[in-house]
Amino acid sequence: MDNDYFSIDAILAENQKIQCTFKVDIPDMGHLAGGSDREIKSLTKAPIPIWLAYIVLFSDWADFTIPSPFGIRVRNALKAEPRSVKLSNLVGAGGLWYGFGKMVMDILSEEQANGISEVLTKAFKGRLLEVIDQAQHFAALGPAGGGGPSTDTAQSFREGLDGTERELFALAQESAKRMKRWHEGNDKARR
Repeated sequence: MDNDYFSIDAILAENQKIQCTFKVDIPDMGHLAGGSDREIKSLTKAPIPIWLAYIVLFSDWADFTIPSPFGIRVRNALKAEPRSVKLSNLVGAGGLWYGFGKMVMDILSEEQANGISEVLTKAFKGRLLEVIDQAQHFAALGPAGGGGPSTDTAQSFREGLDGTERELFALAQESAKRMKRWHEGNDKARR
């Protein structure tokens, strides 16, 4: 995912909210906290979208905590078995977990950003082979699909794919289908 102004993925990732604790009183901005108050009082906690958090945090008006999709609980689950975590359930807006992580990294200090980067990279590497394997398997099955207990696990894994992983899945599936057509075409030409 890029930070292109016109990228839908970037727009959706920037719309994710993070919990901020305001350090100062901010007049006429109470609507940001979602209440009926006219102003935001010091120590008020409010979820605000990342696109707005950049301004609030870099102006030193607030602090934020690392969002739960990148908290210790999720990190431990990813360390134990990256394929068992349903990344799409961790964030809304189409399940753009990697994109949201990149946006969070832009706000953090270098040390914290490196930690999030490591989590994102290990999760991606730990899940990539399964994504490609599933894509090739289902491309080989064709429209008939498959059944049985092993497909339940595969279906569960596919439902938990992040938006980036879903794109890779579709590309790998299409690639496998084209390769199969090409191979079948060459076999017919040899006969």
